[in-house]
Amino acid sequence: MEKKRYAQVGTGSRARMYYEAICTTYKDTSELVGFCDLSQTRMDFSNNLIQTEFGHAPVPTYHYTEFDRMIEETKPDVVIVTSVDRTHHEYICRAMRLGCDVITEKPMTIDEQKAQEIIDTQKETGKHLRVTFNYRYSPSNTKIRELIMDDTIGEVFSVHFEWLLNTKHGADYYRRWHRSKTNSGGLLVHKSTHHFDLVNFWLGTQPEKVFAFGSRNFYGKENAERRGVKEFYYRCHGSEAAKNDPFAIDLESNPTLKGLYLDAEADSGYIRDRSVFGDDITIEDTMNVVVKYKSGAQMSYSLNSYMPWEGFIVSFNGSKGRIEYKVCEKAYINGGGDKADEGAQEGKSIMVFPMFGEPYRVEAEEGIGGHGGGDSVLLNDIFGVPEYDRFERAASHVDGAMSILTGVAANKSIATGQMIEIKDLIQF
Repeated sequence: MEKKRYAQVGTGSRARMYYEAICTTYKDTSELVGFCDLSQTRMDFSNNLIQTEFGHAPVPTYHYTEFDRMIEETKPDVVIVTSVDRTHHEYICRAMRLGCDVITEKPMTIDEQKAQEIIDTQKETGKHLRVTFNYRYSPSNTKIRELIMDDTIGEVFSVHFEWLLNTKHGADYYRRWHRSKTNSGGLLVHKSTHHFDLVNFWLGTQPEKVFAFGSRNFYGKENAERRGVKEFYYRCHGSEAAKNDPFAIDLESNPTLKGLYLDAEADSGYIRDRSVFGDDITIEDTMNVVVKYKSGAQMSYSLNSYMPWEGFIVSFNGSKGRIEYKVCEKAYINGGGDKADEGAQEGKSIMVFPMFGEPYRVEAEEGIGGHGGGDSVLLNDIFGVPEYDRFERAASHVDGAMSILTGVAANKSIATGQMIEIKDLIQF
């Protein structure tokens, strides 16, 4: 079998899952041929990692201004995009126009204009774009899809979905580039894209109308001052005040965070450990969304990012009964620990309540590793030998667009106070 060639743009903490899989488990089917990033330090760190830990020869590195040259010289079949969210569309479109298929991290992009550019470029080039929604592949999430597909509760009329981000993982979004809506689209795009995609996937439908509220009540300087905080700092590293702050992180003590971020500050300009109580945060931390779907189903959704535990509770109400699904996830800091801890399940329960019958518990295979065990299944689907998938978990650019457009519409609704129709945002 001829190996498929992969080049990767963006070598931050999100990148390792892909290049490690290529260099180890899937080295017989896949070949890593190049890295592209704005930081040479980060690319050198990644190259050292693949050489010392995975026994793979270092790959050529290219500055982000040399992306086209990387494609020309390394001739990849596929480009993997793991850069800052606001740049996804640029690399996706350039890669497709240069003849490559693309795999992109979620969210596909951050607004409707960039999504339209991706849709138009895909039509123009005919290239394939895949969005890596690893939560679809978690065994328990797949089980929910199976129960609904198999008519366990009949036609689903309404969904109530509550997602909790805790003061370890949730707080991390306010230290990083995600704290700016210009970079991430806010949590309703960057994080909720997972959740909105799951509902689209579970119900087999697409969003139609969206209304939302959102505010920043906990993070940010003004909120901290209101609670009586008097000591502030710009960043954690080198700060005496940070030593007394439970929200601070120590880049120096973690080899990965140090190598990818602290050591790379000189050539990246990026500070990874900003105070979560800074005065330049532009994303919300308290969000509520109402969605009407093409199927007729309705959803009430909430996301809060300062909770004492992490995970989600989702309920489905249908013509034949109700499903209640709860997952508690392990807390983590992105890039600061074992990637298998990211979104790993610490506990879960699925209960079915038939309209006329006794409630019963549904068991699902125990997912091991990141994102409820979804990461390993996703990676096999991408880099391994394709298998028939009854649940159609592989997500296209259309799926990627439909997940972000719920969040994009929610952002517009928060800004205007109006209900937003998805059909007014994009044309397929």
